[in-house]
Amino acid sequence: MTLKNTADRWGPVSQAFHWIIVLLILCLAIVGLTMGELPKTPKYFWVYTGHKSTGLLVLALVIARLGWRWYAGKPQPVPGTPTWQERIATITHWLLYGLILLMPLSGWLYDSASGLRPFRWYGLFDVPKLSPPDEALRNLAHEAHEWGFWVLLALVVAHAGAAFYHHYFQRDATLVRMLPRRSSARADNVPAPPSDPKPEESPHVP
Repeated sequence: MTLKNTADRWGPVSQAFHWIIVLLILCLAIVGLTMGELPKTPKYFWVYTGHKSTGLLVLALVIARLGWRWYAGKPQPVPGTPTWQERIATITHWLLYGLILLMPLSGWLYDSASGLRPFRWYGLFDVPKLSPPDEALRNLAHEAHEWGFWVLLALVVAHAGAAFYHHYFQRDATLVRMLPRRSSARADNVPAPPSDPKPEESPHVP
């Protein structure tokens, strides 16, 4: 089994990057939407630091994923996909990549421009600042982080909806080729066309 992507499916490394990033973004979204309601206790600052640390982890993972995609290639479009759908999918994918990069970078810049003391990445080391304290830059980064989240959410919903549409209505391999092979057995085990039956032997005439 190859780790690289093949012409008809994403390889295990690309699948791992995809689903780990999806899971981390889901956690970040839940924490980001709820941590403002937490009381300003030591637990709040622990959650806030964990949110920022995980955001930088996503930043590193998406850069690694882009590098792997450049190295391992990508599957060909699913046979029968109209050209317009292929173009929309390509644009959507690159917008998703751009927004997934924008979110942690804008959050990092917001933290830097706020003049807060350096936070420790999961308690291991201090994260360097991207800028000195700057209120205008802080507000800009905050706006980019907030609006970027909602645009990212809309694209993720559209992306997931398109994948399920292809899976349940188009009955193609768009979704299953990003799943482990055993999960896509139904799509891979397409029954072969029946072979031509052997002609019946004519009765022996003495």
